[in-house]
Amino acid sequence: MAEGLRSPSPALRLALAGAIAQGAAIGVGRFVFTPILPAMMAGLKLGAGEAGWIASANFAGYLLGALIAARPVFARAPRAWLLFALVVSAASTFAMGAARALSVFMLLRFVGGIASAFVIVFASAVVLGELARQGRSGLSAVHFAGVGGAVAISAAMISALAALGADWRGMWFAGGALSLFAVLAAAMLLPRTAPAAAASAPPPAPERRRGGLSLLLAYGLFGFGYVVTATFIVAIVRTYPAARPVQPFVWLLVGLSAVPSVGLWTMIGERIGVRTAFALACGVEALGVAASVLSPTAAGEVLAAVLLGGTYMGITALGLVAARQAEPHNPSGVLGRMTAAFALGQMVGPALAGALAERTGGFGAASLIAAGALIVSAALALSRRGA
Repeated sequence: MAEGLRSPSPALRLALAGAIAQGAAIGVGRFVFTPILPAMMAGLKLGAGEAGWIASANFAGYLLGALIAARPVFARAPRAWLLFALVVSAASTFAMGAARALSVFMLLRFVGGIASAFVIVFASAVVLGELARQGRSGLSAVHFAGVGGAVAISAAMISALAALGADWRGMWFAGGALSLFAVLAAAMLLPRTAPAAAASAPPPAPERRRGGLSLLLAYGLFGFGYVVTATFIVAIVRTYPAARPVQPFVWLLVGLSAVPSVGLWTMIGERIGVRTAFALACGVEALGVAASVLSPTAAGEVLAAVLLGGTYMGITALGLVAARQAEPHNPSGVLGRMTAAFALGQMVGPALAGALAERTGGFGAASLIAAGALIVSAALALSRRGA
C-alpha cells in the first residue's frame, strides 16, 4: 500500500506530465512576459506599441508552430518533439534576459511561440488521447490545470524578485531556469514509449464540417478576445492610480483562478454540453475584459483578474475537447488547426492593442473590442451545438 501511495497511476503520471509541460511552455514561456512587461517598459523605455509587437511576435511563432506541428510527419515521435520543444521554450525564455534590441526580443519570442505551439499540440494529442483510451478522461482537468499553476508560481516569483530589487533581466533568467526545471520533471513523468498521435482521418460529414468551421472561428475570436487583457493587465493596472495597490498580485490572482477553472468548466460542459459551456465561459470572460477598463479601481481589477483566470484555460480546454469530439481519429490535425486559429487571433490582439493605446492613451478601446469579440465567439459556438 505504501508503494502505491508513492507511485501515482500511469494515467495520473501522464496527466501530471502534460500539466508540467503546458505550464512550462504556456504558463511560463508565454505568460511570464505579462508580469515582466512593466519592468521592461520602464527599464528600456518601451512604448505600448513596441511591447505589443514583442507580444505579437510570440503569437506569430505560435501560429507557424501550430501549422507545422499539424503535419503528419511529426506525429510519429510525439514524445521526442514535445521534449525538444520544451527545451527550446526554456532556452528562448532565458535568452530574453541577455537581449537588448527590439528585433532580438521579437526573434526570441517568435522562436518561443513556435516551441509553445508544439508543446500544446503534442501534449494534448498524446495525453488526451491516452487518457481517453484508458477511460480516464476526467484527468484532463489535471492536464490543463498546469498553465494556471505555472502562472501563479511565476507571478509569485516575479513579485518576489521585484521586491528584492531585481531588474527585468534577472526576471527573465529566473523564468528560463524555472522552465528548464519543468522540462526535467516532464521527462521523468512521460512514458518512454508515448503513443503516436493518429495522422489521418476519414473525411468528416458535411454537417460536421460546417459545425467545425463555426467552432474554428469561435476559437480564433476567443484567442483575440482574451489576449489583450492577458498581455497587458499588469500594465493596465499600473495606469490607474486607484488600482495600483493590486499590481503586485493581480497576475497571481489570474493564475490561482485558472487552476480550478478547467475542472469547473469541464463539469459544466458535461451538464449543459461542451459548446454551450464554451459560449457561457466566453460571456463571463467578456465581463472581466470589460471590467478591466470600465472599473479602474482595485476591486474592478481584482474582478477582471478572477474572471479572466477563471475562464481562459477552461475555454481553451472546452474548445480542444469539442474539436476532438468532432474528429476523434485525427487529434494532431484538428488540434493543429484549432491552435492555428487561436494563434491568429492572439497575434492580432497585442499589436492592435499597442497601436490603439499609443493613439488613445490607454487600453480602453482595445479591451472593449476584445470583449465584443468574445461575445461573437459565444454566438458562433452556439450556432452549431449539435454538430
